[in-house]
Amino acid sequence: MRELNRLFPLQQTRRQRRISAKVRAMKMTSIQLYKRLLGYVKPYWHAFAISILGMAVAAATEPMLPAMLKPFLDGTFVHKDDAVMYWAPAIILAIFFVRGVAGFFGSYAIHWVGNKLVMDLRAEMFAKLLSLPTRYYDDHATGTMISKLTYDVTNVSAAATTVVTITVRDSIIIVGLLGWLFYLDWKLTLLSLIVAPVVGLVIHTINRRLRNSSRDTQLAMGSITQVIEESVTAHKVVKLFGGQRYEQERFHEEINWVRRHLMKQATAALANVPIVQMVAAMALSLVIFLAIGQAQSDTSTVGGFLSFVAAMLMLTAPLKRLASVNEFMQRGLAAAESIFELIDTPSEMDTGTTTIARANGNLAFKHVNLSYQDDERLALHDICLDIPAGQSVALVGASGSGKSTMANLVPRFYLPSSGSITLDGHDLSGLTLESLRANIALVSQEVVLFNDTIAANIAYGQMREVPEAEIIAAAQAAHAMEFIRELPQGLNTLVGEKGVRLSGGQRQRLAIARAILKNAPVLILDEATSALDSESERHVQAALETLMQGRTTLVIAHRLSTIEKADRIVVLQKGQIVETGTHRELLDKNGVYAQLHRIQFEWHDAEREKIQGIELTA
Repeated sequence: MRELNRLFPLQQTRRQRRISAKVRAMKMTSIQLYKRLLGYVKPYWHAFAISILGMAVAAATEPMLPAMLKPFLDGTFVHKDDAVMYWAPAIILAIFFVRGVAGFFGSYAIHWVGNKLVMDLRAEMFAKLLSLPTRYYDDHATGTMISKLTYDVTNVSAAATTVVTITVRDSIIIVGLLGWLFYLDWKLTLLSLIVAPVVGLVIHTINRRLRNSSRDTQLAMGSITQVIEESVTAHKVVKLFGGQRYEQERFHEEINWVRRHLMKQATAALANVPIVQMVAAMALSLVIFLAIGQAQSDTSTVGGFLSFVAAMLMLTAPLKRLASVNEFMQRGLAAAESIFELIDTPSEMDTGTTTIARANGNLAFKHVNLSYQDDERLALHDICLDIPAGQSVALVGASGSGKSTMANLVPRFYLPSSGSITLDGHDLSGLTLESLRANIALVSQEVVLFNDTIAANIAYGQMREVPEAEIIAAAQAAHAMEFIRELPQGLNTLVGEKGVRLSGGQRQRLAIARAILKNAPVLILDEATSALDSESERHVQAALETLMQGRTTLVIAHRLSTIEKADRIVVLQKGQIVETGTHRELLDKNGVYAQLHRIQFEWHDAEREKIQGIELTA
């Protein structure tokens, strides 16, 4: 299925994303989403209150400007009052000073709150990602998860800052200007308000389009991140297999999809403002026409008339901003849906209450069955296996036989559908995850190294200050000090992203050193030597023999040569145990294991003959 999704990733996955988005959209209303977002503001209500106060003061100065026109013009041109020439400029300067100071502190405070909100959301989302079950990672693309923490949270920030700023400030400005207009002429003002229902209908209609397009854009951004992440991670495969054109076409399809949705979003947002402005302009034109006629027939002054017109004209700017705020609002709410979907995902189940300081290592599988979600077939069927403490058991079988699945049940990455697994007689489901996993170490084929020093990678996960002597001892036991000493900075050498500055064998030995330092009684070796050359495998095999001493070990390997020394070999076929015994016992049975052994060594003999033939020819 994954191969099909990669070959035909566009139509199929997009349809699934749209369905998922529609399901999310039905969960919470806009008001519920925004209330939940504002809940993250509550810890910073002092700064939020300062921002509201600052914006309110700055907004309150706006209606003062048209209000100043009436006494200024009437006093200068009608009453010929010289004093007006002195106090009017001073008041205007004072108004702009107050507006500037209050506006600065209000805007600074709301941006501080917005950045705090984003930081808290990202921290909560990251903590949630670390607590999610393994199946969540199986079902969701890495790029989509990264996009939630980057692109989606940025849109929420705009909803938390820009929307609040514009809504509070411009609402107060509009109320103040309308108040002044009512004071000057309430009849004309009421007449101008007849357009309000039309404006409301336009905004409501466009809101829905903005939310839908914003939701689709977020999904598209997640898929772009996924394509980039896959192409960068697999850049060698892309180059060697000539996949550049395919990846470019795939990326072009995704960015073109984003472009189309951005244009839909832009169309809705851009149409919103001119429509609202046109409706407002029609009302303004009608009011000005009536005001001029009224001024000619009654006692209205030039100051009152110009003050009324100025206030009407000043209404257009805040109305325009309030109309455009819907774009930020709908983007933010669509992003909030995506974010809260992640936050509300149930964390990994940790129902256990029992803790074990250090286990002896007695493992037992009792009639264990496992089936994956949406798949009726059993990945594991009636697995029964007792592993005494300190014994090494090799799991052997063809690809897809259930070896890794069986090993993944021990640290509870997956839960069995039925049956039980015990450690020292304790059911794994009754142990706390922290206690269980503290007793398990893992060395796998895909070594995970972080972009940090060698010392930090070896000591990774240790909740204590690890002395350098212990790190060196672990590295020596893993045969890693041989190459660490040759590095210019030794243990303080940065390994690069995913350990790119080290060879495969060196990375593997660091993983073994990490497991040695953890000193867990249960060890899982998952294809630990399958991708190494002969020289590297010799070093790693020696390190593994040191690591396995005195530990209960599950060894998963395709190379039969690496598991011949195991105390017991368990052969799996289609999720069932079909044979158990030592290497010699299983060969004597001449069953599945003997057949696997024969096929592999015949292949090795053929390869060896080819190499010898090439050497003789040369």
